[in-house]
Amino acid sequence: MPLFESDHKTRGIFRTLIHNQLVQHRKFNPYTYAEGGLHRKITSFMRKLPDFLIIGAGKCGTSSLYYYLIQHDNILSARQKEIHFFDINYDKGINWYRSQLPLFFHKRNVVTGEASPFYMYDPSCPPKVFKHIPKVKLIVLLRDPIERAYSHYQHSVRRGYEKLSFEEAIENEESRLNTKDFTDLNHGAFSYISRGLYSKQIKKWLEYFPKEQFLFIKTENFLENPKEVMKQSFKFLNLKNQVISNSKKMNVGEYTEMNKETQHKLEKIFKPHNNELSKLLDSNFQW
Repeated sequence: MPLFESDHKTRGIFRTLIHNQLVQHRKFNPYTYAEGGLHRKITSFMRKLPDFLIIGAGKCGTSSLYYYLIQHDNILSARQKEIHFFDINYDKGINWYRSQLPLFFHKRNVVTGEASPFYMYDPSCPPKVFKHIPKVKLIVLLRDPIERAYSHYQHSVRRGYEKLSFEEAIENEESRLNTKDFTDLNHGAFSYISRGLYSKQIKKWLEYFPKEQFLFIKTENFLENPKEVMKQSFKFLNLKNQVISNSKKMNVGEYTEMNKETQHKLEKIFKPHNNELSKLLDSNFQW
């Protein structure tokens, strides 16, 4: 089932006819109600590839931004926010990826996209994205890496992956991530510091895409002034500005404050990387 309500936006007459009489008609498409959405695979050639990707970073507000974006009249959501085609599902093929996206039959100037925040971290993703959608627009949310790391840790604890204290986890991170296989669960669950080394990850993407195809957003700015950030985002996607009706924050967690000594330790770790990021993007990304 679609994840967001905007998946049910009003269809045009022609698209409704195609959808009801062919795509979901038992006589013409016996796979309509089959498990796994086989009807989507059959119609994959009729579906759009993404116009935009939110590639990261994890625990930086990507769910909220995606949910806000797809409230726009001219933005259609994918089957779900995170498709993970370019990391863990790449072997399923491009037609499978198309099957997760909307049909072509829409009014003019409609765009679609998805948000898989692991894309930015996995170094195998940039060349794959460039191969299939070289003109795609790339949106990147960047949060104070210390806060991001602690939020990521709490997320892993809630999901039952993490049994160590935060201090023990960051001490053991390097040994836990001793595989180059980024599909390994450890990279998703325990990369608290690694995923906050933004400049290293963005440099890899800039080998394939020019800066003009990126929109870099500070998470703190997004939280403080969501209307302005949404205006900026719609402009980046060549769409008129639109006031969204629901600005509920997604995936908000509550937890105890970080140990001050641990925070100071992480400040020393991240400071040179934040300096490099600011130089790389010619913007102030200090925290």
